[in-house]
Amino acid sequence: DFARLGGLVTKTITPQPRGGNPPQRIVETPAGMLNSIGLQNPGLEAFVEKQWPLLASLDVQVVVNIAGFAVEEFGQMAASLEALAGIAALEVNISCPNVEAGGDNFATRPQTAAAAIAAVRSRTQRPVIAKLTPNVTDIAEIARAVVDAGADAVSLINTLVGMAIDVERRRPVLGGITGGLSGPAIKPVALAMVWKVAQAVAVPVMGIGGIATASDVLEFMVAGASAVKSARPILPTPTPASKSSRDSTPIATSAASTASPRWWAACGFRKFLAVCARLQARRSVHPRNFQTAS
Repeated sequence: DFARLGGLVTKTITPQPRGGNPPQRIVETPAGMLNSIGLQNPGLEAFVEKQWPLLASLDVQVVVNIAGFAVEEFGQMAASLEALAGIAALEVNISCPNVEAGGDNFATRPQTAAAAIAAVRSRTQRPVIAKLTPNVTDIAEIARAVVDAGADAVSLINTLVGMAIDVERRRPVLGGITGGLSGPAIKPVALAMVWKVAQAVAVPVMGIGGIATASDVLEFMVAGASAVKSARPILPTPTPASKSSRDSTPIATSAASTASPRWWAACGFRKFLAVCARLQARRSVHPRNFQTAS
C-alpha cells in the first residue's frame, strides 16, 4: 500500500541511458552492503515515456533523482522534467564525476556542488533537494554552498567509499573495484553528519544511512532530520518501510516535548516536501532575503 509511505524517490536518472558497471556489482559486508551499480538507468527519454506513467499513477509523492556529468546537463535535466506533471521535487545527485574538470566529483568541492545546484535551480520551479556525499572533509561547508546556490533542502548521506577483497583471487570482489557502503555500518557516521549539517543550514534535512526501524527514524529526528529515506530494509520485503512509518507515530507523540523544534515543524515526508515548497515560494518572492529567513 503505497499510500502508507510518505513518498518514493527514484533511482538516479541521467540524460542518456547507462549500462552501469561490470559484475560483480553487490557484495554483503558484516554490517551492510557494498554496491557498484554505476548509475545504471534507461536515460531521461525512456524514463519519461515508460516509467513515469506508472509512478504518476501511484498514490504517493514521487521525488525524481537526477544527475549529470557537466554543469549544463544538470540544468537540462531539470528543464526537461519541468513540463512533467506530478513530480513532488527534484533530488540532485551531485556525487558524479565532472567531466569538464578532469573527473572530480561535483559533491566534493563547494564551488562545483554549488554550480550544479544553481544550474538546476535556474531551470525549475519545483523544490530542489541536494544529495550530499560523506566523502568530504567538511560536509557543513558543502551544505552551506548548495543552500546558497538555491537548494530548498539537503539529503544525506550518500554511500561511503569501500572495497571488498577476494583473498583467494587476490583482487577486488566488485567489478568497479570500489563501491558504496550502506546499511547499519554507516548509521553512526550519518547521524553525526546530519547533526552537523542541521546546525549549519536553515533548510530541512533528510537523513539517510542505515535506517531500518522506528527507533532508527527517531534517532535521525533527534539529530536534526525533518524526514528520512531508506532503501536497504525493503530489499528482502517492503514491509519494514511501512511498519517503521506506522510504529514511529506513538514514539513521536511521547518524544515531541524533547525533540528539536525542526523535527515537529516538518516531521514526515509529506510535511518535509511542503516545507521545501514554501521555501521555494519564499525564495522566488524574496531571493535576496532568503538566507536570513528562519
